[in-house]
Amino acid sequence: ERPPFVIAQVLGTNGKGSTSAFLAGLCTTHGCRVGLYTSPHFVSPEERIRVNGRPVPGETWPEPANSIMTRACGDSLTYFEFLTVLALLMFREARVDVAILEAGLGGRSDATTAVPADLLCYTPIAMDHAAVLGPTLADIARDKAAAIRGRAPVCTAPQFPAAREALAAAARTRGAVLAPAAPLPEEWLPRLGLAGEHQLGNAGLALAAWQRLAPLLGRRADDARAQALGLTTAFLPGRLQRVPRAAGHPALLLDGAHNPHGMQALLRSLFPSRQTACRRSPMPRAIIFSCLGDKDWRTSATMLTRRFPQTPAFIPALENPRAGDPHAIAACWNVHAPGMAKALTGPDALARALDAAAGFCGADHDMALMTGSLYLLAEFFARYPRLLEPPFSPSATEDQP
Repeated sequence: ERPPFVIAQVLGTNGKGSTSAFLAGLCTTHGCRVGLYTSPHFVSPEERIRVNGRPVPGETWPEPANSIMTRACGDSLTYFEFLTVLALLMFREARVDVAILEAGLGGRSDATTAVPADLLCYTPIAMDHAAVLGPTLADIARDKAAAIRGRAPVCTAPQFPAAREALAAAARTRGAVLAPAAPLPEEWLPRLGLAGEHQLGNAGLALAAWQRLAPLLGRRADDARAQALGLTTAFLPGRLQRVPRAAGHPALLLDGAHNPHGMQALLRSLFPSRQTACRRSPMPRAIIFSCLGDKDWRTSATMLTRRFPQTPAFIPALENPRAGDPHAIAACWNVHAPGMAKALTGPDALARALDAAAGFCGADHDMALMTGSLYLLAEFFARYPRLLEPPFSPSATEDQP
């Protein structure tokens, strides 16, 4: 059964969440009722399923969840498959006009590929999840391109050659139109709701997608004012998010870069190719870095040490069974930046890392950089859940340490 709403599926490697947030903003400011399904969450699964920007309250989950479990094979669904079906049921109940579905790690067998899509968006495809999708970029790209399953238009950001070829081949096979999307001009940078030069590409992809979705939704595709508002108000926590100093932590720049491609985007935002007043950013006085052991953390850590060889780094242990060994990470860091990294273990590791970083942030404009894993940010957000919502959101509440 086809859902009674328009569906846009967002795939790729880095930038899926940002592109989804921009596209949701564009749909909202053009008067659409919008369902947004993203992953992962930081603190609560409610963050993954939103209608018009607000999480669907957890107290409404049991009824649709039980209906899924009582159906044939309901108890055999994976966690992500279950949440995807749950999101679709909730979007139907909420009578959304459009649902934006962020794919998980792949495309061919991804749960979001099980439903028809009216449009597909591909952010840049890069190396990630190689153990599952394949050892080369071509393998990964072919898996993600396999989500092209009909004639729905396919908007794509600029891609590496192997990924571009995989998408083109899949589009030809299915008779789908492949629509390249260009990044927005640089003058958009200070106006975007999400910071960083790489967001010009994500916003450009979202705008290209909106222009193809608008006719399906009975909306104007060329309303410049609504477009500007949608791109300006987009919000996604943990993506170059600036957090002011508060009790318990210094001023922070939070970014969930968890692979070399994401780390490159982070560093490019801190060291833009052409410095301008609107893009100049204070350099971090300290770094808090941690990661999962099955990610390419050595490359990411080395990239940071090359840019910040004299900046103290604190490596807190993550409360996750897949966490990287903080001592091994610190040892790798100290090979490239001798004596600058310190491993922190124990249940209060993050709190001690924040306190240590605060010691290097004396001036009002000083900040620390926290990056390396979305799980690291999740532990921080669990302490300060207000920061998960945009400052202009009516659902935001006071800090709760």
